Amino acid sequence: MTSPSTPKFYPTIRPIVATYLDGICFKNQKLFAIDSHKGYLLSINPENSVTKIINSSYWQDFIGAKGLCITDDKLWFTNRGEIYVCTIVWEEDELKIVTPPQFSFSISYSANGIAIWENTLYITTQKTGHILVYSISGDAITKFYSPGIGYENITIKDEEIWLCDNLEQTVYCLDKVTGKLKYSMLTPFEYPTALSFYHDDSEDRDILYVAYSDQEPYIRDNPNAEPNHELLYRDRTFVHPLYFKYDEEKKQTLSNGFLLEVTYLEEISPLDSIEFKDLEWRIALPTESDRQKIKSVEAVGLPYVEEDYNGQKVALFQFPKFQSDERFVFGWRAVLEVWSIKYQIKPRDCESLPPLPTEFEGKYLIDDDDLSMSTDVILRGAEEARGSETNILRKMYNIRNYVYDHLTYGIKPHIDTPDIVLKRGTGSCGEYLGLLLALSRLNGIACRTVGRYKCPMKVLQFGVPLVPDFNHVWMEFYIPTLGWLPMESNPDDLDDGGPYPTRFFMGLSWYHVEMAKDVPFETLISQGLPVSKEKASIGQLAINHVCFTILQELQP
Repeated sequence: MTSPSTPKFYPTIRPIVATYLDGICFKNQKLFAIDSHKGYLLSINPENSVTKIINSSYWQDFIGAKGLCITDDKLWFTNRGEIYVCTIVWEEDELKIVTPPQFSFSISYSANGIAIWENTLYITTQKTGHILVYSISGDAITKFYSPGIGYENITIKDEEIWLCDNLEQTVYCLDKVTGKLKYSMLTPFEYPTALSFYHDDSEDRDILYVAYSDQEPYIRDNPNAEPNHELLYRDRTFVHPLYFKYDEEKKQTLSNGFLLEVTYLEEISPLDSIEFKDLEWRIALPTESDRQKIKSVEAVGLPYVEEDYNGQKVALFQFPKFQSDERFVFGWRAVLEVWSIKYQIKPRDCESLPPLPTEFEGKYLIDDDDLSMSTDVILRGAEEARGSETNILRKMYNIRNYVYDHLTYGIKPHIDTPDIVLKRGTGSCGEYLGLLLALSRLNGIACRTVGRYKCPMKVLQFGVPLVPDFNHVWMEFYIPTLGWLPMESNPDDLDDGGPYPTRFFMGLSWYHVEMAKDVPFETLISQGLPVSKEKASIGQLAINHVCFTILQELQP
């Protein structure tokens, strides 16, 4: 039984027959959904995901349908630039279609989502980036700007408009009268395609459910092929509750969190014969932040001494005599609470700021990592990226977009300096980051490298060991009085030329795991002196092993 102090968790809804959900709506304790690919109008039991097809005789009329809103006697949806309505009745809380879809009116561009409030329709269209407000008779009333850049679906709750954006991985809450953004939050998974509120009568609580629709890769065993294993893709769609908490004072929103077990190990396996005396091997431990809390940390393989660097924790492993013919496994295991976070800071919050603290200038505005800040190409890039902007937040946004305009993502075996990267036009996450750091610091914005790993985004696979393919870094930039704000290095660079999502501009998802900041992740010191890369690098001495396990979901 759930105790009063234990939050109730709501089930994930998985309609097996569905391939792509373009609209959902809760009504009479049931979930109704449109599968635009198959043309199905589905009735789904939210407790066990049992699914029925309601429009057995009219399924062809629903192919390509998007958006869904249902009243006591009407059902509305969109298809391209046209708005359709069906007359419905309720028999034992089950929806019955009385008339096939009837054309109501059209708009100038292709419509996506639709919601109704009394006699007013709210329609989203990605083409113009607006929320269009119409009467049910088809008369235009007004329009609001949409906050995202992708395909958006919509629902109405009391005095608020709620939108989900598939590219932004974000849900927005807007004022219904003015259309102004109140706050936003990241969804725990990619490609949200629809949303609706479910009212739990037993808890007297409204739960926001979000539908996700995309494709997942899988390995198929094909006995008629040689080799018999094939990489294929299949449709994946499900509906999951979005838990969130908006803190107006802190200007941030936390959403779906997870309890993660993270293990980092080094397996001694030198490429060459080597020996060290009094070797000190340091590995950074996870840190705490607004979105990450440490539940426990323990040593694995060998004991360590915990060191503190201005509140950041580092594990020190000591080897009085390190010989390459010996084998060790050592590292740490941590249990962490991690959340998605989105900061709600606007350019107007960054006016009349105090100057940067003096100690920050000598630490976060310098070329301390081969950033090429004195080269002509980087100096020119810093000026072009800034333009005429003076507001620090807009300036940082301009720099991000400048980097995205000039780079495309690619994996490389080593990190080149920002001047080479900018001339080449491609870069890994570390090279994106180096260029962002250089341009930001030249423009007087204090910034630093953070991160290290991302948990593989295996949807709701609890208790299964997950191994990331790569390490990953991103950055934080500092705004006086507001503090450090996160910004991804490259994942928002989806399409050449933009527009670019802002989901990870002042935001991070739950799968980002933060290590100790302002300290190197790993270092080697022998007899009091740093071990040079010419003598031995960590990659030449050991093989690292990283493993994540998702233990349970959390509510903020």
